[in-house]
Amino acid sequence: MVENTARKGERPPTIAKKPPRKREPNLLAVIDQKGCTGCEACIIFCPVDCIEIVPGVSFAQFQQLVEVDIERCIGCALCAKHCPWDTIPMLSYVEGIKKAPELTFRSVCNQKTRQDVGLSTDSPARP
Repeated sequence: MVENTARKGERPPTIAKKPPRKREPNLLAVIDQKGCTGCEACIIFCPVDCIEIVPGVSFAQFQQLVEVDIERCIGCALCAKHCPWDTIPMLSYVEGIKKAPELTFRSVCNQKTRQDVGLSTDSPARP
């Protein structure tokens, strides 16, 4: 398996309790958070419950985003197919691990974010 270099530390206890996937997928879903509206449509279709809600800074339901736990994604592409905003690219596994920090503003899975890789977090869609 390819090492997940997008993770910056241990996974939070509640997320770490979820069962691991059986094998490395060919494709990996990575949510481009600059286009995510937090509608949660992708969560409904995920068969392995690997999509987590990332609450807004001050209020749980204000400007929330979602994030794929890339250590649990099986690459089924159901989330990408049902995303009404087309903001979930399906990338090769290695490319997904490399690009995930560039597309992530906030994380609850302890994955690297744009700030961790030195990219600007300014965007027209999100402050």
